[in-house]
Amino acid sequence: MAEGPEKPVASALIGAAVLSLFAIIGALLVGLSYEGTVERIAQNEREALLTQLNAILPATEYDNPLLQDYLDVQAPARLGAQQTRVYRARKTGQPVAVILSPVIANGYSGAINLVVGIRQDGRLAGVRVLSHRETPGLGDKIEADRNPWILGFHDKSLQDPAPAQWKVRRDGGVFDQFTGATISPRAVVAAVRQSLLYYRSEQANLFRAIDEKGKPADG
Repeated sequence: MAEGPEKPVASALIGAAVLSLFAIIGALLVGLSYEGTVERIAQNEREALLTQLNAILPATEYDNPLLQDYLDVQAPARLGAQQTRVYRARKTGQPVAVILSPVIANGYSGAINLVVGIRQDGRLAGVRVLSHRETPGLGDKIEADRNPWILGFHDKSLQDPAPAQWKVRRDGGVFDQFTGATISPRAVVAAVRQSLLYYRSEQANLFRAIDEKGKPADG
């Protein structure tokens, strides 16, 4: 007995429905996997950033959630980028330090990204390089893992050394340069000084309270 036209059509519809179901399930699994992976990556990035920040300001010195207490500021003349994130460390509600992330545009081989920690009294908690493209074996000595040079900023301020000495030795200052590489340390010294100048002029604003909407409160 010959099959009616309805049976092949029904089989095709069932097959299409099954394929669609598998496609939906596959998409859901991929989506769930992606969401989980994205969150893990984001968490790893937060942990890596916090480790970098704690390298210049130990976690024992503050008790607020550092990665959640920040301001995004616009000070390209001082900090090198159109927008710079400033993390604010506090203990029992009192200001402890800020950590800035200035960008040096005039490195030898490109931009140099820093983190600069400044204590409430204007002394440097420390300076580290986040990323750069300086010449291996020469300019890359600005990295703490390759040379202790950058650790020398600890406890420096705008008064120590004197303003005229915030330069590398070749330019009449007190900061060492590297043999065969002066541009990189010169740029870092200048950027750190600019960060201190910015902090001095904006200290009160940087530590303003945060209202319930997460925006700086007036006063």
